[in-house]
Order: sequence, then structure tokens, then C-alpha cells
Amino acid sequence: MRRLAQSNESITTWRALEKRVQDAIEMAELAEAEPDEEISAHVEAETTALERELHALEFQLSFNGPYDARNAIMSIHAGAGGTESQDWAEMLLRMYLRWCENRGFTTEVLDSTLGEEAGVKTVTLEIQGANAYGYLKSERGVHRLVRLSPFDAAHARHTSFALVEVMPEVEAAAEVDIKDEDLRIDIYHSAGHGGQNVQKVATAVRITHIPTGLVVTCQNERSQGRNKESALRVLEARLLEKELEARAEEQARLKGEHIEAGWGNQIRSYVLHPYKMVKDHRTDFETSNATAVLDGDLDGFIQAYLKTTMGTNE
Repeated sequence: MRRLAQSNESITTWRALEKRVQDAIEMAELAEAEPDEEISAHVEAETTALERELHALEFQLSFNGPYDARNAIMSIHAGAGGTESQDWAEMLLRMYLRWCENRGFTTEVLDSTLGEEAGVKTVTLEIQGANAYGYLKSERGVHRLVRLSPFDAAHARHTSFALVEVMPEVEAAAEVDIKDEDLRIDIYHSAGHGGQNVQKVATAVRITHIPTGLVVTCQNERSQGRNKESALRVLEARLLEKELEARAEEQARLKGEHIEAGWGNQIRSYVLHPYKMVKDHRTDFETSNATAVLDGDLDGFIQAYLKTTMGTNE
């Protein structure tokens, strides 16, 4: 039903654009037969608007993958480097939350592990919105930051890495086969926020999928039941991703090759010193407005990536 509604909406949009084009052509023919400045100005304005809308609709065609329309599960992992990388992971989290907020997407932090001094070691969030996975699949990979360290007494320049994983959310139980006997569920006290409740009641959940060895934890909710639900959603997404990798090389591109968060593997570099520049190494798209990017202005990078992958059906 969801796919049917999306298809109907798409047809309605294209039919409406087709009608506007026909009306514009008729008006242009009228202006040519009986010259009128007001009509000619209207035709010119409408032509510009139609061209802009056509480009926007053509860009929507880049969401041609079988899972692009789905919600996304995103995980951010700090690389080697301790506090520096953990702070960088938190900066990336803020960047993606800002981008989602600007686009009207709904976000929920499912699990997070705080750094000892600052930042986060790892964080997992659910992102809900039209084509959320289609947009954010462009962000998976290693992100590199170069800056003057706020944690170094000498204020020296440091390079930090963080790994971003993006998976499509599972929509039907039939997509993945999870048997109760294949799960080991451990309950423990949360190490996060939550006041006295988390200190008195064991609410954090760790689920181990025994056949694959995948481990998922969730401790952000005050309820053990809610944490278990969230952990199962993440586990389902990871199992779907694993299954797709096993099916075929083409579908394995849903995640791409797993790489270490270190030198030479980054998809994008964020340089804040000695100059400001953010550059995507896959598309060569770059901007000197690093501040805007870290505030969530990612559309240029996402669009450049999706244009290069149109037709690949990731």
C-alpha cells in the first residue's frame, strides 16, 4: 500500500507538470500570434519555473534502488585517536541531526556510548523520512577531520577519523528470518543518562545473534521493553544488510566494502586548518564553507554523489 501510494503520487506530479507544459505552449503560441508584453513575461516566468521543477523531478529519479524509499539506520563510530576522534564523531552526529531537521526528517537516537572526556565512541540513530536511505547512503564511509585540537595544550594540528554506516530499515518480518533460539539477550544497568531509574532497574539490552555473531546494544530508553524493540530494529537492519551482501555483488553495494577508519580510506575530508575546505574524494565536489557543512548543509555533496550513481541501482 505504501508503494502504491508513492506511485500514485508520482504519477499525479508528472501529469500535473505535463498539463502545465501544455498550457505554457498554448500561451506561447498565443503570445506569438498576438504579441503582448504581459503574456510574454508570464510565459517566460512559467518556463523558468517548469525547468526548475523538471530538474528537481529528474533528480528524484536517482532514488532508483529497491531500498531507497525506506527509513535509514545510521551508526557513527569514532576511529583511533581517543578524545579527538570521539569529539569528531559527535560533530558528525550534530551535522546529520541538523541536516535531518532542515529536511523535516524525524530522528531518534537508539543507542550511544559516550567518550571518557568528550564526544561519543559510537552512536546509532533511526532516521524517518521520504527516501531517507536513498539520501544518506551517500554518507557511508570514513570521514576525516583536520583541525587545531581544542584538547591539546600546545594547540597542535590533529587528524581524526570516524566511520559512518548507513543501512535500510527492515519493513516486513519476512525480509529477515530471526529465530528466538538464535538470540541471546542480556539485560544490564545502563551507563547513560536516565536518573535514578537506570541505577535501580536493569533496562539496557544487549542482543547477540548467535549464527552470525552480530551484537547490538541499546540503553537510551528508560524501559527495558523499548530498548529491546530498538535493538531488534537495528539487528534486523544489520541482518538484512548481511543477507544482501551474500546475494550478489550488485546488491552488496548497499554497504560497500567494510574499511578501517584510518589513513587513505576516507570518502570525505573536512579541513579546518590551515585553510577551510570540505572535499568529497569520490565526486571531487568541494566547498570552502566548512562551517555551513558542519551545520548540516550537505545537499551539494549528496546530490553530486547520487548523480554519479544514477542507473547503478544500488
